[in-house]
Amino acid sequence: MSDWPSRARTPSKRLRRRANDRRPPSAPELSMDPRAAAVAAPVDQNMVSSAIYRDGHRVDSPPTLAETYQRLREQPGVMAWIGLYRPAPVQLLAIAEEFGLHELAVEDAIVAHQRPKLERYGDTLFVVLRAARYLDDVEEVDFSELHVFVGPNFVITVRHGEAPDLAAVRHRLEGDPDLLRRGPEAVLYAILDSVVDGYAPVVAGLQHDIDEIETEVFRGDPRVTRRIYELSREVIEFQRAARPLLTILNGLAAGFDKYGTDEELRRYLGDVADHATTAAERVDVFRQTLADILTLNATLVSQAQNEEIKHLTEASYAQNEEIKKISAWAAILFAPTLIGTIYGMNFEYMPELRWRVGYPFALALMAAVCVSLYLVFKRRGWL
Repeated sequence: MSDWPSRARTPSKRLRRRANDRRPPSAPELSMDPRAAAVAAPVDQNMVSSAIYRDGHRVDSPPTLAETYQRLREQPGVMAWIGLYRPAPVQLLAIAEEFGLHELAVEDAIVAHQRPKLERYGDTLFVVLRAARYLDDVEEVDFSELHVFVGPNFVITVRHGEAPDLAAVRHRLEGDPDLLRRGPEAVLYAILDSVVDGYAPVVAGLQHDIDEIETEVFRGDPRVTRRIYELSREVIEFQRAARPLLTILNGLAAGFDKYGTDEELRRYLGDVADHATTAAERVDVFRQTLADILTLNATLVSQAQNEEIKHLTEASYAQNEEIKKISAWAAILFAPTLIGTIYGMNFEYMPELRWRVGYPFALALMAAVCVSLYLVFKRRGWL
C-alpha cells in the first residue's frame, strides 16, 4: 500500500492506452449504461466552461482544454475550474490523463447512474451528487447526476443532467473573492450548497402534492391510488438522493483536521449539513405520510365497497321479497284457474255435470283452495 498515493495521482497504463487509442474503456460497468453508444466527439465539444483563478479572481478563460493545461503549468498558484456536460468517454480519459485521475473514478463518471458518494484517491476527492428540481407544469421531480473531481489546484465538474445550475454557482463564487480564494474546497462547498438549496423547492412541491392527495382521498377520487404510488416512487428516489448526502458531509467533516480544511469553510459546510439534514428528515416524513395515506385510502375503498355490497344485498333481499309476493299471488290465482279450466271442458260424461249444486260447489272449492294457499303463504312470510 506504500505506492497508493502515487498510483492515485498517475494514470495507469490501461487508462493511458485507452486515451491514446481514443476508444471507450471496456470496464464491466459500461454494461449498466442504458445510453446508446455514441461516436466520440472532439475533446472540447462538451466543455461548458473553463476558467483560471488566482487569489479569488478569474484571470483567464481558456477556450480549449489544452490551453487550460498550459496555463496551469505556466502559472503556479492558480486554480482551474473545468465544467463538462455529458462528455464522451474519450473526453474524460483525456482529462484523466492530464490530471492523474484514478481510473475507477473515471469509469464511474463515464458510466454515470451512480449512488451519491465521497471517495478520496490520494490528494483528489471524487464526489457524486444527485441534484433534483421540481417541474411545476407536470408536477414531477426531475433528478440529475453530478460528478465532481477536486484536486490541489483544479475542480472538474461532470454533469449528466440539467441540475444544478453551475453557471449560477460560478457567478456567485466570482462575486465573493474572499470565499473563492480558499481554493477548490470552496468550489466544492458552493456546489454542495447549490444542490441542497435545490432540494427546498422539491420539498415544497412534494408537500403540495401530498396535500392535494389527502383531499382527493377523502373526496373518493378513483385515480388517487395511482397518484399515491407514483408520488411514493418519487419520494423514495428523492430519499436516495438526499440521505447519502449526509454521509458525504460527515466524511468531509471527518477529514477537516487531517487535511487542514479552512475554519470558515468548516462553518459553511456545517450549515450545508444542517440544511441537508432538514431535507432528509422531511423526506422521511413524506414517505411515512404516503404510506399512511395509502393505508387510509385502502380502508376507505374497502368501506365504500362494503357499503356498495350492503346496498346490493338489501336490494337483492327486497327483490326476493317482491318475487315471493308475486309467486304467492300467482299460485293463489292459479288454483281457481285450474279448477275452472277442468269444469269448463265440454264433455258429455263428467262427474257432477248434472248436479244441481255443482256450480256452487266449484266456486266453493276455488275459494277454499285460495284461502288455504293464502294462509300457508302468510304463515311463511311471503305475503
